[in-house]
Amino acid sequence: MKIVVLLGSPQARGSSNLLAEEFIKGAKEAGHVVSVVDTARTNVRPCRGCVRCGYGGPCAQTDDMGSENYAKGGIKAEILSADMVVFVTPLYYYGMTAQLKIVVDRFCAFNGEIQRKHMRSALISVAWNADGWTFDALTAHYKTLVKYLNFRDMGMVLGRGCGTPAMTARSRYPAEAYELGKSLKNQSIGRG
Repeated sequence: MKIVVLLGSPQARGSSNLLAEEFIKGAKEAGHVVSVVDTARTNVRPCRGCVRCGYGGPCAQTDDMGSENYAKGGIKAEILSADMVVFVTPLYYYGMTAQLKIVVDRFCAFNGEIQRKHMRSALISVAWNADGWTFDALTAHYKTLVKYLNFRDMGMVLGRGCGTPAMTARSRYPAEAYELGKSLKNQSIGRG
């Protein structure tokens, strides 16, 4: 199975990326092919809401979402060639980071293509806050994306009390992220 990991952290060595590394390690050990898109280091502009794409593409904007300058034809091509998308983000004001949200908003131009693939998905996030309600808004948003885009949720790793990479490294969450990656069955998803 091909997995694309969308990193949302502006901190390259931050806690959420630490968990992403563990997930990737587990997934590769299970035989999966993993590619990474670091959304904080791409040139993706916000959706303008112009709807020139007609919700089916192409997008009116030319940037790394569909640019030949990014990987093999853009982030869109990377996502559409995958069987699974993993959303990785630190919790910023109880939601995903702006860097990741910009990429997710740009799914607008190829929603139908994503929906027809019936892909798998997962969410990996960290927060300094350890309260039980900490991830409520983020998980509600993620579950809405899962429903709307016809994803099959494979799990979530929600690292409460992970305010620094050192705190995160000492927590149970790196092992949980690794196990999530390792537990994925190695099979392609039907193209519906």
